[in-house]
Amino acid sequence: MARGDTFYFDQYYEDVGNKLHDNSADVFKLGIVTNAFVPVKTTPDPRWGANGTTDFSLNEVTPGGNYPGNGISLSAVITDNWIRTGSVNTQTFDDVAIAVDPGNPSGAYWGIIYNDTDAGKRCVGVVDLGGPLDLTTGTFSITWDVQGFGNLAG
Repeated sequence: MARGDTFYFDQYYEDVGNKLHDNSADVFKLGIVTNAFVPVKTTPDPRWGANGTTDFSLNEVTPGGNYPGNGISLSAVITDNWIRTGSVNTQTFDDVAIAVDPGNPSGAYWGIIYNDTDAGKRCVGVVDLGGPLDLTTGTFSITWDVQGFGNLAG
C-alpha cells in the first residue's frame, strides 16, 4: 500500500450483510496504530477491543496532545454517510485534522476506522498513513477523496 491508500476489511462486507452496522446512525472513529501488526483486507474478525480475533487497540499509538485515546470521532459530511451513485456505494466523513502538539504521538502507521456504537467495536477499514509518522512535528490531516472512503462497486 502507498500513503493515502484505503481499503475495507473483508469482514466488513459480511458485517454489513448481517446488519451489524447502521451506516446512517452509528458513530465511527479513526484509531491510529503502530506497525506492530500489519492490517490486510483478510484480517480475521478485526475489532477495536478484545471482542474479536484481531484487537487493533493493542497497537494504538500512545494517546496524548491532541490525539485522544481510542481515536478521533469521524463526523458524517451529511446525515447519512453512506451514499450510492449508480452502482457505486461510498462511505464518506468530514476531513480529519490533528493540530501540532509536542504531546502528540509518533510512530503512526495506519488509521483504523471502526464502529464505536457497535458493542463489538467492529472495524471497517484502513487508511495507510505512510508511517512512521510523527504527529509532533506538523499538522496531521486526512482529506477524503471526493468519492469518499473506499468505493464499493456492486
